[in-house]
Amino acid sequence: MLKPLLIEIGVEELPAIPFLQELPNIEKKWSDILEKNRLLCNFELFYTPRRLVLWHREFAIKQEDSEIENIGAPKNIAFKDGVATGAAQSFATKCGISVDEIGFKDFGKGEVLYYKQQISGIEAKKLLNTMVNEFVNSLNFGKSMRWGSRSDSFIRPIRFFSMMIDSEIIEGELFGVKSANISYGHRMDSYEPFSFSNVGEYFCKLDKYGVVLYQDERRKKILEQLKNIETKHNVQIELDLELLDEVVAITEYPTALLGKFDEEFLELPPEVIVTSMKANQRYFAVYKNEKLVNNFVVVSNALTNDFGYIISGNEKVLRPRLADAMFFYRNDIKNGLSNKGLKKLVFVEGLGTVYHKCEREAKIALYLAQKLNLKESELLQKAVMLSKADLMSEMVYEFTELQGLMGYYYAKIAGENELVCLALKEQYLPSGENSELPSNIFSSIVAMSNKIDNLMALFSVGKIPTGSKDPFALRRAALGVVKIAIEHKLDIDFNSIIEDLKENYKNLDTKVLLEFFNERLFKIFSVNPTVLKAVLNSGETNIYKIYQKVEALNPIVESDNFKDYSATFKRVANIVKDIDLSSNLSVNETLFEQNEEKNLFINFENIKKSNFLTFDEELEALFSLKPELDSFFDKVFVNHEDEKIKINRKNLIAQIYLEFRNIADIKEITI
Repeated sequence: MLKPLLIEIGVEELPAIPFLQELPNIEKKWSDILEKNRLLCNFELFYTPRRLVLWHREFAIKQEDSEIENIGAPKNIAFKDGVATGAAQSFATKCGISVDEIGFKDFGKGEVLYYKQQISGIEAKKLLNTMVNEFVNSLNFGKSMRWGSRSDSFIRPIRFFSMMIDSEIIEGELFGVKSANISYGHRMDSYEPFSFSNVGEYFCKLDKYGVVLYQDERRKKILEQLKNIETKHNVQIELDLELLDEVVAITEYPTALLGKFDEEFLELPPEVIVTSMKANQRYFAVYKNEKLVNNFVVVSNALTNDFGYIISGNEKVLRPRLADAMFFYRNDIKNGLSNKGLKKLVFVEGLGTVYHKCEREAKIALYLAQKLNLKESELLQKAVMLSKADLMSEMVYEFTELQGLMGYYYAKIAGENELVCLALKEQYLPSGENSELPSNIFSSIVAMSNKIDNLMALFSVGKIPTGSKDPFALRRAALGVVKIAIEHKLDIDFNSIIEDLKENYKNLDTKVLLEFFNERLFKIFSVNPTVLKAVLNSGETNIYKIYQKVEALNPIVESDNFKDYSATFKRVANIVKDIDLSSNLSVNETLFEQNEEKNLFINFENIKKSNFLTFDEELEALFSLKPELDSFFDKVFVNHEDEKIKINRKNLIAQIYLEFRNIADIKEITI
């Protein structure tokens, strides 16, 4: 029989960020518990800052009956001369039966002990309390707290708890709170609980007492209100989706309101104002004609007909925040952008100060500039040495997420070259999986210098990522180098960089670092991994050329006829596997005896003489040798009795193999 099941876990206000971090896991954790208890069904998860609700429209009130087949030792081992041995006794004990009840069954290899056990399903109400306690204890919100005299802990104190199947209250207890048919509405409606006689009444009363339970409905309500504000005031509200998620999580009855701050604060960089409003107050920024204006949107959780005092209250709270930011900003401008303070700021133990880091980055930048023929080497040195200067500013001390960006503004005010200013702003890009990349090669070199130094320096002192732990974001740094090189088509060789600059890093194991870097390549290329392996086995270490080769080879590998190609070129690889490919592989045309080897040689020579503009063209030409290769393998006996002819034929195939391997080692590809 199926009935509706409601589980409500009432808490004091949940902190939004740790809750949202765990949110993607919550439904699966409950689903796993349902499945383990043979009660799996569809359900919905609802949440507000004061409650978690698991709602099951159709829930089995009892587990289904089941059968268990118990299979034991062979009969001739379990019984000797008709007398039960220890094996039989153990089997009977395991099944909860007497030895006389043991049956036998032949599965094709002789009779074995056998007993089919009928398991009656348990009523769900006898399992639910244990299930809910297991579920709550499985939730991981990071920090937790204890309350009252309890020794156990949760993210916030649990204040009310309900488990109800239709109109039946299920007995249970969670953190000392007994299951009951009571709940609480919005705090501004009443501090007193309300009761409900069945699960349907729960939803009706919750709505009546000022709680919008469905988070999707709250989100929709907020978005509609934001749209109305935009239309009414002819403005644009920046829809920060992370902030929207937070606001949805901290409100039970949301109302979006437009507030205002003093126009004088618009002297601040827009990012400072937006960061201050978002980080401290969870306000949305407001724009007009793509320019930040002195308004903000706050999403209130109040139940009232007069929001005037809420708007004015938020305006009063925001003013000192922006005043502090203005004070920091003007002080920083007065003090100027200087890197002298970095000499006292430790980077990482064993790696000196942040100033030392800038000096190492400057060497990398100069090296990259020479490799890329960039003439602005002096400007690059200046940009790198100023790149971390804003870490000493009061603004970045207050808002660490503005590092780099504040350096950009302070450098502009100081009249620095625009390339330098922009490089300071873009030095940490890419900052995430879908992040923007530096906009030009100058900024790219500064950004890559930062990332390459992080990799080389931290690997040299043993700060190597292990498992899921990567406190210095070195995986992201490696991916950043690759993405920048590909985006700007930079002709750089990571292996050469490490080898040429390793003298600046004591105890650096270059082999370990290069293995780590190559592993990152497998994360960034969404192709059959053996395609990338084949390209790397060609000996290619130039990042952009690796990308080009992978992009050229992958469509061929994904084509319907690649199996035929693969079979042919695997034969090529097999023939040359015992040949020293570094030896003289000359081919003497006068030793050809058959037209098939002559045709193959002529076509191959024509390909070698061609000037290909892309790897795509070169691969297409090489793969076009398939018919000639197939004819060669069908008609030509490679292992000729004449040693000179045999070597000549093998050398021809070896040359073709090497020409392929200049792009990719085809034999490594599996499909």
